[in-house]
Amino acid sequence: MAKQLFNSSEKSNFILNLTEEKYSKLAAWGLLAACFMTSLFTIIPECTDTGLYTIVSGGLVIAGVYCMIMAIISLMKGYVEKRVLFPVISFGVIVAWAVVSLINSYDKTVALYGFSGRGEGVLAFLFYCCIFITGISLKREKALFTLIGGIIGTGVLNSVWGLIQVFTGKLSNYSFVTMETEARAASGLSQSPLFLAMLLSLSLTAALMGAVLSESKKKRVLALAAACLISLTMVFTYSFIGWCGLGFAVLTAAITVFASGAKKSRLSVILAAAVPAALGVVLVQAGLIGNISSYRLYDGRILWWADSYYRLSASGDPDTSAVDLDDTYDVYYTLNSKTMNIISNFPLTGTGPEQLVYPQLYNKSANGEADDLRNIIINNKGTFDKTYNEYLYSAATRGIPSAIALGLVLISALILSFRNMKRKNSVTGPILFALTLCGTLLFLIGCSNTAFSPVFWAAAGAGCVELSRKEGKEVKTAAAVSETKAEKKPKNKK
Repeated sequence: MAKQLFNSSEKSNFILNLTEEKYSKLAAWGLLAACFMTSLFTIIPECTDTGLYTIVSGGLVIAGVYCMIMAIISLMKGYVEKRVLFPVISFGVIVAWAVVSLINSYDKTVALYGFSGRGEGVLAFLFYCCIFITGISLKREKALFTLIGGIIGTGVLNSVWGLIQVFTGKLSNYSFVTMETEARAASGLSQSPLFLAMLLSLSLTAALMGAVLSESKKKRVLALAAACLISLTMVFTYSFIGWCGLGFAVLTAAITVFASGAKKSRLSVILAAAVPAALGVVLVQAGLIGNISSYRLYDGRILWWADSYYRLSASGDPDTSAVDLDDTYDVYYTLNSKTMNIISNFPLTGTGPEQLVYPQLYNKSANGEADDLRNIIINNKGTFDKTYNEYLYSAATRGIPSAIALGLVLISALILSFRNMKRKNSVTGPILFALTLCGTLLFLIGCSNTAFSPVFWAAAGAGCVELSRKEGKEVKTAAAVSETKAEKKPKNKK
C-alpha cells in the first residue's frame, strides 16, 4: 500500500513512495539531458547564423533544474551515503565560494549568468553540482549503462555535425582559422573545436572500453562504429587536446584488455581509433579539405582569434608581436603565465566568474567615450577571456579556495571510482573511472565549458556509485563471463 502524508493523494506523495529503482530510472533521464541538451540547443544558432549563443544556456538550465530536483530528492531519501559526502561537500564549497566571488566581482550579472555566449556563471556551477549529486545517487547498473550510452551518443551526434562542417564548410564559425586559411575545423555542437575535442575524448574512451568489455556482439559493433566516427572527427579539431584525448582513449583501451583478462584479440579495437585518425590526416595532406595541403595544429588561432575574438568578442585581437599563434606551446605558456599574474593580484576571490578579461582592459573605448562592453573588450589588443587550464582559470576567476575545492572533488572522485572499479565485477566501473581520470587530466590543458562539463560531472558522480546490493544480475565483464563458462564446463573423464 502506498504511503501518504495526512489526507493527500498518492500522486502528490510521489517522493515518499519513490523506490530506489524508480529514482535511478528518473535520475538517468536527467543525466541523459545533461549529455544532450546543450548540444541540441546549439543547433539553433548554428543553423540560423544569428550568433545568439546565449540560447545554449537554456539547454543547461533544463538539464540543471531537472537534476536539481533529483538531487533534492536524493538528499531527502538518503541516497547520498556518508562515503560520498566529502566530494559532495567539496563541490558545495565550490558553489558557495563562487557566490563570495560574485559579491566581490567586477560585474555581478556576468558573475551570476556567465559571459554572453559562455554561460558559466554561478548558476552553471550550481547545476553542475546538482548533476554530480544526481550521478552519485544512482544505484542501478542499468542506469549507469544509460548514462554511458548517452556519453557515446552525444559524441556521435557532435561527430556527425562536425563532419558536415568539415566536408561542406557550412554550419560552422571555424571554416577559416585565419582570414586566408580555410581549414574547416570541426566544432560540432560544442561551440569550439577545442571544446569538441574535450567532449569527444570522453565519448571515444567510453566507446573503446565498451567494445573491449562488452560480451554482446551487437553492442561491440555499435561501440566500434561510434569510435570510428568519433576518432575521425577528433582529427579535424586540429588541436593538441584532440590528440591527447585520442592517445588517452587508445592507451586506456589497451590497458583494459590486459587488466580485465579479456581476449587479446580485442586489442584490435585500437584500430577503430587509429585507422580513421590516419585517414583524416591523409585527407588533409591530399588537399581534399579546404585550401590547406598539410596537417598541423591550430590551437592558438582557434581559441584566441576564431573563438574569443571573432565569434564572441570576448577578448581583444591577439597581439602577434607578443605571442606566436602558430606555436601551440607558446600560446598555452603565455596564457598560463599571464593568468598566474592575475591570480597573484586576486588570490582570495578572483576576478569574478567569467571575468578574466576585465582586469586586463586598459582602454575604455576606441574613441574615448562610453562604449558597449564588447567594443571595449575587442579594442584592448592582447587580452584574453580563457586560459586552457581549468585549475588556473578557477583560481584566477573564483579564487584559490575554489581551485583547492575543485582539486579535492576530483581527487576524492578518482579514489572512490577506483575503489568501485576494483570492488565491482561489472562493465560500468572501469569505464566511469577512466572517464573521471580523462576529464581530470583534460582540465590541465582545457577549460570548463557547457558542452563538456555537464557530461563530465555526470560521469564523475556516477563513478562514485557503489551499486545497491539489492540489485539482481550484474552485467559481467568479458573476463568474468569467461571464468563462469570455465567453471560450468564439465571435467573430462579419464
